[in-house]
Amino acid sequence: MTTTASHHLSPAFPGRAPWGTANKLRAWQQAAMDKYLQEQPRDFLAVATPGAGKTTFALTLASWLLHHHVVQQITVVAPTEHLKKQWAAAAARIGIKLDPEYSAGPLSKEYHGVAVTYAGVGVRPMLHRNRSEQRKTLVILDEIHHAGDSKSWGEACLEAFEPATRRLCLTGTPFRSDTNPIPFVTYEEGNDGIRRSAADYTYGYGNALADNVVRPVIFLSYSGNMRWRTKAGDEIAARLGEPMTKDAVSQAWRTALDPRGDWMPNVLRAADQRLSEVRKAIPDAGALVIASDQDSARAYAKLIREITGQGATVVLSDDTGASKRIEEFSESDDRWMVAVRMVSEGVDVPRLAVGVYATTISTPLFFAQAVGRFVRSRRRGETASVFLPTIPMLLGFANEMEVERDHVLDRPKKAGEDEDPYAESEKEMDEANKQQDEDTGEQDMLPFEALESDAVFDRVMYNGAEFGMQAHPGSQEEQDYLGIPGLLEPDQVQLLLQKRQARQIAHSRQKPAEEADLLELPAERRPVVSHKELMELRKQLNTMVSAYVHQSGKPHGVIHTELRRVCGGPPSAEATAGQIRERIKKVQEWATRMR
Repeated sequence: MTTTASHHLSPAFPGRAPWGTANKLRAWQQAAMDKYLQEQPRDFLAVATPGAGKTTFALTLASWLLHHHVVQQITVVAPTEHLKKQWAAAAARIGIKLDPEYSAGPLSKEYHGVAVTYAGVGVRPMLHRNRSEQRKTLVILDEIHHAGDSKSWGEACLEAFEPATRRLCLTGTPFRSDTNPIPFVTYEEGNDGIRRSAADYTYGYGNALADNVVRPVIFLSYSGNMRWRTKAGDEIAARLGEPMTKDAVSQAWRTALDPRGDWMPNVLRAADQRLSEVRKAIPDAGALVIASDQDSARAYAKLIREITGQGATVVLSDDTGASKRIEEFSESDDRWMVAVRMVSEGVDVPRLAVGVYATTISTPLFFAQAVGRFVRSRRRGETASVFLPTIPMLLGFANEMEVERDHVLDRPKKAGEDEDPYAESEKEMDEANKQQDEDTGEQDMLPFEALESDAVFDRVMYNGAEFGMQAHPGSQEEQDYLGIPGLLEPDQVQLLLQKRQARQIAHSRQKPAEEADLLELPAERRPVVSHKELMELRKQLNTMVSAYVHQSGKPHGVIHTELRRVCGGPPSAEATAGQIRERIKKVQEWATRMR
């Protein structure tokens, strides 16, 4: 390492420790460093939740390895052009010079290494292999799960960096929906015979939340009535959150996100109100809409201008212009940015505190990466707010934010696997990880036409619990949740949500029954389930009733009628999941009494 680089090192870098300076790394970063320095492995996989500080950890380690002459140069591989530049800028701040524009040939002596993309390595693997063979190299593979995006990328990474002296793999989301092996990642076989990725150091969202390293996330979900026309010319109406087939969920979801309906304007208006509330405590807080395609992104930006009177920064593709716009937005105090697809991954704008999930991508990996844009904490008490449609799969992901997952190589084929949200098709994963968001013309071939949509505030999800009753946009009930202060301790958020729900329930009881035009039940009594889960519940109820028939001697029909009378609601075929669960509970109670 050059004298200049060494001189610029922060006191947080272990290489400076002999001079008596204090170590300022976060506890997890220091623990991961300690493990690495003790074991000195050739390959090391660090899994740390988005926003926890993977870059700082990696550059700390890089500086130590350079300083102690373990390596002579560094290669950083990142998923996107923007991230490549972001790495070079972060390294420069501590005196490590990386060339983000490197394409071929000898590297200028002023640089300690290069920052390239996975796509770039895929095009010229032998160039990077030769560089790795000529000098002792540390390769930092950022968001390593991308090396499994295509067979050619994985093979190129293996070809290019097989001779590297050290390889550091980083990811916030080590799981993938496919079974493409990720290069340089160790897989260990469990007792069930299934191989899973094994991390050398893991720092999950739950741990980061407890350490105040990341913000807690409040998810605000919106339901509403959707109407669309299928390719066959049939008009279909459905309500978001109601059990329906996979195709119907997909079409209702797309109808909600159509900028010409009422759902998106109402949700954007609510998100902007939430942003105004958050900005009382965090004056520079920003908001991001994650859109599916260019046309939608432009239309959402137009809606934001109509709602707020201010323009939004639009990031359409991962080019140099987009990178500059992201940087300008990051340094400003502008309110809104709209981005397409995976532009959201690695967009390091710590002031982003409000998000709108306006894409139909439904892989757990994409959802985790998208939410990761809002959780980077700058000071204690900050919260993040993410708005999303009431889609069973998304609500499942939101409720499992703290679940740590590994990448599974072997997946036994089970009946009904198509319904499993963690067994998404390879095609959808490819969509989620597209580097370009060019107009593919797919929108012109949609098998349906969105006709109209409206929005209804549905529920708030926080820390695995659900709160709130349904409310109209603009109502006092909705304002109660949008107006939660932006600076609160996690337990205060929970307490406040409980109080708001209690107030909403009390207010609902005072109204005459004929005024209750929305489903006036608390969120925990309105579980959002898939079509398949509802079928299972009905089957369970019928099994319980059959068992009670033998015990009581009463006919099936009599028992079902009695259940409806006691528990309320329509016949089983039309009952909600919550109503069926209540009936199951009641039959169990009756059966227990008879024993």
